[in-house]
Amino acid sequence: AAGISIGTPVVYRGQVVELAGDRIAGTSVDDRAGCAVLLELAREVGEGWPTLHLVWSVQEEFNLRGAVVAAQVLQPDIAIQIDLMQATDTPDMADRGEMVMGGGPGISLYSFHGRGTLNGVIPHPALVRLMEDASGGQVQRSAQVGVLTDLSYIQTLGAGVASIDVGFPMRHAHSAVECCDLGDLVGLVGLLRAALGLIPAGMRLERG
Repeated sequence: AAGISIGTPVVYRGQVVELAGDRIAGTSVDDRAGCAVLLELAREVGEGWPTLHLVWSVQEEFNLRGAVVAAQVLQPDIAIQIDLMQATDTPDMADRGEMVMGGGPGISLYSFHGRGTLNGVIPHPALVRLMEDASGGQVQRSAQVGVLTDLSYIQTLGAGVASIDVGFPMRHAHSAVECCDLGDLVGLVGLLRAALGLIPAGMRLERG
């Protein structure tokens, strides 16, 4: 009907809906919200920070094609990936963690896709401590199966890249009504700003 048949490309109509409080729902909050966080962070680059490269990459959902190329060119010592954290504060997600929307930014302590040879991430311990110190111990923590991020293979490049996934709680991932709390995004900018200010020159990243 209406000229649409099997194989016709179709996309959601882009929209953003303001909800109660500081919450929004819409298309591609994953990861336009993360892009907005990086844009705000770029406004606040501080003196004394380490050399900082901000990367907006594409095709994370298709074998991480954009981010891996960027990492191969930049050869970073540390990679901090900004993405959603699955909120688990609804009845259907209650058995998958303790990530609360509106509870501030979070870090991932473990992720694994769970299908075939697709990789996951266990963050570098020094970066976990860095984020905990930067947040005053208030950062939320996540560990989930069924997750793949840009770091899944960036961490294996060269001699290895110290990596950590940092993000904002979000509900209804990969739907047309992805939902987040703007306060969590503001908190994420603050966490990143504080963490970058705590990275010392010559930070030791050896494991063990």
